[in-house]
Amino acid sequence: MVIDELRAALGEKVSVNATIREHHSKDESFHTPTLPDAVVFATCTQDVATTLKICNAHQTPVVAWGAGTSLEGNSTPIRGGVSLDLSQMDKILRVSGEDLDCTIQPGVRRKQLNEYLSRYGLFFPVDPGADATLGGMASTGASGTTTVKYGAMKQLVMSLTVVTANGEVITTSRRARKTSAGYDLTHLFVGSEGTLGVITELTLRLFGIPEVIASATMQFETVREAVDGVIEVIQLGVDVARIELVDRDAVVAVNRYSNTELPEKDLLLLEFHGSAESTAIDIAQAREILERHGGQGFKQTTDESERRKLWQARHDAGLACRAHQPNGRIFSTDVCVPISKLSQCVEETKKDLSDSKIFGPIVGHVGDGNFHVLLTCDPADHQAIERLEEFHTRLVKRSLSLEGTCTGEHGIGIGKIEYLVSELGSEAVDAMRAIKFALDPNGIMNPGKVVGEVSLSNF
Repeated sequence: MVIDELRAALGEKVSVNATIREHHSKDESFHTPTLPDAVVFATCTQDVATTLKICNAHQTPVVAWGAGTSLEGNSTPIRGGVSLDLSQMDKILRVSGEDLDCTIQPGVRRKQLNEYLSRYGLFFPVDPGADATLGGMASTGASGTTTVKYGAMKQLVMSLTVVTANGEVITTSRRARKTSAGYDLTHLFVGSEGTLGVITELTLRLFGIPEVIASATMQFETVREAVDGVIEVIQLGVDVARIELVDRDAVVAVNRYSNTELPEKDLLLLEFHGSAESTAIDIAQAREILERHGGQGFKQTTDESERRKLWQARHDAGLACRAHQPNGRIFSTDVCVPISKLSQCVEETKKDLSDSKIFGPIVGHVGDGNFHVLLTCDPADHQAIERLEEFHTRLVKRSLSLEGTCTGEHGIGIGKIEYLVSELGSEAVDAMRAIKFALDPNGIMNPGKVVGEVSLSNF
């Protein structure tokens, strides 16, 4: 009946095609695919509102879908229902060079936006690696390699248009750079993973393209030396735009996969943005600090093709590690700790991997205290998956014991629900459930994610 009503209202935008449903049954994570009953391809806010009104009336689950690049089952329709595909809502609605902001639809992709903005001399800095949609990036609270300088989605989203579960359309803020008006609804929805509403427009902060962009690499004998160097670079306020760790195992995999010739040691990849004078100062300061911590072989370049190749190799680390394992899938996980605890956390994690005989290269946005372990195995090897899950539990517990978080940027989804209470306490999670119930009393919005199932029985 729900599908019939959706078809009557939206026509050919509703699909029950088996191939299309299968495409929307999974993301890039290890979690078990689940078919939606139908897929709705929205092209405007009104389509989203119509879908939610109909589904809410029938208590049918709705899961927003962008590009399917999430890593914790965030967009998997684990209760069936409707997968609401927003990829065709891909218009850039407004750009203001004077105010350094823009308004876009949620299906706009990261690379698409920056290609368009380049004609204005502007760019949007959040770079999670995947060419994700901006709506998905806001929903999961994405960050990435440039967060150390520019901030993550939570800092760069200024306002949202959101459709709530009952089909009402709300705007969370105006375009002013700051406000004291009421509750901060914008940042309630950023990172909520579609459990509170569906984002249909975003207003984002922008930045001018720097005069000079310089990249550099430096190699170390141990991860401890590299991370200790990063900590001092950050503590002394050196203006780095990116400072990434790629451990020895990851470098070997990347060289094989991407045909690069990076030194096969624990490696830092750095980038500096600014004027010719400011970048020269920042590079000299960073190099001097890192050399004190055992850094060697410092190489820098401002050549755009070389820079792009370097960062593409970094973004290909997951694919490179997957290629290491026949029939392999990536079980990528991340944690984040206060930067003063980062060396300890990474070193203990490396020892755990070695003792457990698990292949798990480490890459990380170490300027933020955030790192990823790129675990790989054959999904059919149930014993291997069990070992990886046991390691993952130890990794999260280690991070929490160091006052960190179970996820720096992947989100909770279904993969990390069990750790949320351990991290924040039952009282905080109960408060989240109360917000969820208030906005979505029928529990149709991405049910079973973040705070689990929510109903009157929770209160």
